[in-house]
Amino acid sequence: MNKHFARPYTDTVSTTKKHRVQQINKMLLEMATGNFFYRLERSAKNDHLEAISISLNMLAEEIQEAMLHDGYVNSNDALVEIIQMSFIIDHKGIIKTANQQSCNILSILHVDLIEHPFENFLTETSQLEWQKVWNKLNQKTLYDTNIKLEFKTQGSLIIPKTCYITTFLGKTNEHRQTLITAIHHSRSHEQLDQNLKRHIQEALVKNDSTHHTDANKKPKIKLSFEDIRKIRTAHDIIINNLEKDFPSLKTFALQIGTNEFKLKYGFKELYGISVYRFLIQERLRKSKMMIQYTNQSLKTIAQMIGFKSIAHFSRTFKKQYGYAPSALRKKTLEQDS
Repeated sequence: MNKHFARPYTDTVSTTKKHRVQQINKMLLEMATGNFFYRLERSAKNDHLEAISISLNMLAEEIQEAMLHDGYVNSNDALVEIIQMSFIIDHKGIIKTANQQSCNILSILHVDLIEHPFENFLTETSQLEWQKVWNKLNQKTLYDTNIKLEFKTQGSLIIPKTCYITTFLGKTNEHRQTLITAIHHSRSHEQLDQNLKRHIQEALVKNDSTHHTDANKKPKIKLSFEDIRKIRTAHDIIINNLEKDFPSLKTFALQIGTNEFKLKYGFKELYGISVYRFLIQERLRKSKMMIQYTNQSLKTIAQMIGFKSIAHFSRTFKKQYGYAPSALRKKTLEQDS
């Protein structure tokens, strides 16, 4: 049997396992920064990765419930209700507007959220539950209710939320709008927050001390705890949207809640590379894997990772790796034959 045709199954298994490991890493990073509302999607597999996923989901749930319970019983640290995600949809179920945090939590570009069906951002199970509510909503003039839904991020993490649904009447049914709000219960945890900020600032100072300083250079700008959180959000959104048309840095900065200067400066400080250079680097890395391990044409691969033309893709690829994508494909085929 030709090895080239025998590889896809093995490669698919390997890719799936790699994807599951990446999800676990994302979950751990979110938990490390105090976000315990994310969950890992369950699979039908019975292996070590599934056992880790189950354990992390249980741990996140227990921590979240413990924090919530503590908030109720400790009157000195009041419970806080935060609107995490808020959507307004039209009579067809299309998202017309959403708050900034919705895009960041779902790790998606603003342009890919607005004017898209709300149900597209739910898990398959929740899509069925949503359809039941949507059908009832369309049968009544006014309809207020709540429902448990699972949102799915661009990076395949799951966000289980109780959503509150309220309808607004218009002149006609076509003018009716629906507000969907996901609430997050949390304690303020001022001391924990201050400790986390202090540890990050100490790490930054330590990182600065490892570099040689130049008296002629301007002192580095210190990134705050919130700056770092926003830059990490930007990093995740880029990783999860490599194939999309990337917005201007100004627009992207506004989406994550900062300005263009802090986005550019902060990204370079944290990751040692510019935003656009990182985007191109990750696109090329993904394309290299696709050339080696899939049967997709080079033109298709170029389009799938965000390049407008095969010529531009080939030039950029060769500049990065020293050889053309066609040369890599030819070498791969020779090794498999």
